[in-house]
Amino acid sequence: MKILEKTKSAQGREIILKGGESAKNILVIGVFHGDEPQGKYLIENYLNKHDSNLLFIPCLNPDGLALGVRTNSNGVDLNRNFPTENWELTEKNEFFGGQKPASEVETQFVISVIEKYSPKIILTLHAPFKVVNYDGDAREICEKISQIINYPVEASIGYPTPGSFGTYSGVERKIPTITLELDEECAVEDLIEPVNNILMLLEDC
Repeated sequence: MKILEKTKSAQGREIILKGGESAKNILVIGVFHGDEPQGKYLIENYLNKHDSNLLFIPCLNPDGLALGVRTNSNGVDLNRNFPTENWELTEKNEFFGGQKPASEVETQFVISVIEKYSPKIILTLHAPFKVVNYDGDAREICEKISQIINYPVEASIGYPTPGSFGTYSGVERKIPTITLELDEECAVEDLIEPVNNILMLLEDC
């Protein structure tokens, strides 16, 4: 694996896209939210043990991860900052979508990766809801993921998400987009095997 693209967060931490020489256009993203660290650990564990043909952003929000908060260091929820038709300016809380769409360098980085690499499937790793959520035409692969990790498949997370990544990529750009909500009460070590199996499933797509 090599670094294909990189940028820096507001606090100067590196954000990278990794991929192999023959990387497929399937993108996996960890740590949209800094208080959901499981994705980075699980992606790095997988890459340490497997030669992969996938594209990875192991940690999209390194500042939030360092601070232990949902938002980035500017107080913006990256999963509300995408330039969707339903983006809206809201009060400043943990779901604040920024002063304008795509205001954050992390959001801009993901948009640029999608524009350059045209992924045919995107998987994002979140917590804590124990569900396989999807946007776009991803029901079939989500059913396979559900069989691996024993989480239910749901097309809606159950509450409004203006400016969300799923809406941006899955609904408006028709890229099958899977949001794997991991069980935060489960030890991350116990998530290694099912997540590895899910990533190996994507290798074969």
